[in-house]
Amino acid sequence: MASAAARRSRTALRLCATVVLLDVALCKGFVEDLDESFKDNRKDDIWLVDFYAPWCGHCKKLEPIWNEVGLEMKSIGSPVKVGKMDATSYSSIASEFGVRGYPTIKLALIRPLPSQQMFEHVQKRHHVFFVYIGGESPLKEKYIDAASELIVYTYFFSASEEVVPEYVKLKEMPAVLVFKDETYFVYDEYEDGDLSSWINRERFQSYLTMDGFLLYELGDTGKLVAIAVIDEKNTSVEHTRLKSIIQEVARDYRDHFHRDFQFGHMDGNDYINTLLMDDLTIPTVVVLNTSNQQYFLLERQIKNAEDMVQFINNILDGTVEAQGGDSILQRLKRIVFDAKSTIVSIFKSSPLMGCFLFGLPLGVISIMCYGIYTADTDGGYIEERYEVSKSEIESQEQIEESKEQQGPSSGGSLMPTVQEPKDVLEKKKD
Repeated sequence: MASAAARRSRTALRLCATVVLLDVALCKGFVEDLDESFKDNRKDDIWLVDFYAPWCGHCKKLEPIWNEVGLEMKSIGSPVKVGKMDATSYSSIASEFGVRGYPTIKLALIRPLPSQQMFEHVQKRHHVFFVYIGGESPLKEKYIDAASELIVYTYFFSASEEVVPEYVKLKEMPAVLVFKDETYFVYDEYEDGDLSSWINRERFQSYLTMDGFLLYELGDTGKLVAIAVIDEKNTSVEHTRLKSIIQEVARDYRDHFHRDFQFGHMDGNDYINTLLMDDLTIPTVVVLNTSNQQYFLLERQIKNAEDMVQFINNILDGTVEAQGGDSILQRLKRIVFDAKSTIVSIFKSSPLMGCFLFGLPLGVISIMCYGIYTADTDGGYIEERYEVSKSEIESQEQIEESKEQQGPSSGGSLMPTVQEPKDVLEKKKD
């Protein structure tokens, strides 16, 4: 019996150990052990990599957690691949990712472009993308940090100088370029400031079809937005003319205005009316500062592209006065305007619903006010009656006191006759 129990116990232990080993192996199966081929494989995928050293104690503690990360990424269907690399064996790749200690986790967001064919393929696929050209440098570290922050908004690549097209002329290396609108712009640290801010400003095409969400995103860029507000269903000359003027300025003057202005058109004036707190007549052109809700309007219609350029230059030099803003007074006006717009839209869409929503509360409030008023009136009446009765009692007491004072003076020393109670009289008769 004892031997059978011991055998069953050993079998159970072996089974538990097998399950644990299978679980560990399963988790490890979703974390790839990377080698020198990672240089070529990473160009097509996004990688989350743990750079470790075999002798590092912290790395050994991280290993089971890292295996669970790989399993979780696979289970949720994430496109991010999880891997690990011995940084002591592949020091060149580790230094390329800026590894200085162990363990170091890097998200490989920057895809290399190894050939001109690959570069041309990327140009066809993406309207806007950024490229770092050069070797290791502090600028590359800033580029990697910016990519980590803005990867959800745009695309980041790296390439050598031989890969980029011949029309790209660089004054110095390394460099960061943005390719868009069939041309390119080079990052200048002195003119453009912080690299992340520059990438955030330049991640849009020069001309866009605007909507409310896009205008909200453009608020983070700090750019002014020149919009042709039109009705796309209206095919009249004036609507198409204003749209073509904005497109022409965005195309022909982008070298002058791409740092400060974003261009586009918007179908309908509903959203613009809420920003301006006014009923804007279309077609027209409006320039918005979405960061502080200011706007610029021209009192006359734009004649041509040169007229629009003159209007933009007047805005830049301060000749045209800004309207709106986010002051306390403007915020109060906006609250009133939004409330008014909401009420009007409800009554326009469903008059019965509007009467119910606003009539019922007003009726309840009116009944409450009437009840409070009548309660106060009744209370005042009772108090008045109380005061009257109190005064009558006081006057009656004064009259009785005066009679008592007059009695002794008129009757001499005679005492007033006091009627004895009936029961006392009956006792006396007995």
